[in-house]
Amino acid sequence: MYPVRNSIKAIILENRKLLCIEKRDIEGLYYILPGGGQEKNETFLEALARECKEELGATVKVKHLKYIREYIGKNHEFAAADDLHQVEFMFECELLDIPNIKNAYRLDDGQENLKWVELDSEDRVYPMCLKERLKSKYEELYWGDIN
Repeated sequence: MYPVRNSIKAIILENRKLLCIEKRDIEGLYYILPGGGQEKNETFLEALARECKEELGATVKVKHLKYIREYIGKNHEFAAADDLHQVEFMFECELLDIPNIKNAYRLDDGQENLKWVELDSEDRVYPMCLKERLKSKYEELYWGDIN
């Protein structure tokens, strides 16, 4: 039996561009929000501030909780190799300095770079509905189990 993992994510938007972590799989480049797992004795806000320093090399001001998404791997496209059950808490954040991967000291597994992804681009961003929901100013807090 595997525990459910809390993952705290940063939504950083500037001029209709979303700051993402760049990764690669067999289909090519894809993008995810900065952030990661909450550690024992750490609040969500502490976890997110730490993760942004580690992955973006930047300090953020955490504003408010925007979305909650569950991800149950066995229900999605990578089911054969993915037994993860994760609850993601996505917070709107403001940059307090300039992101620079050279200042990042603990990159996410497989992280290649950072990228400002345009909301209207064809770039593959996970969760897959995120760009559209940000563009439409989607207000439902809890998304359920979606990819």
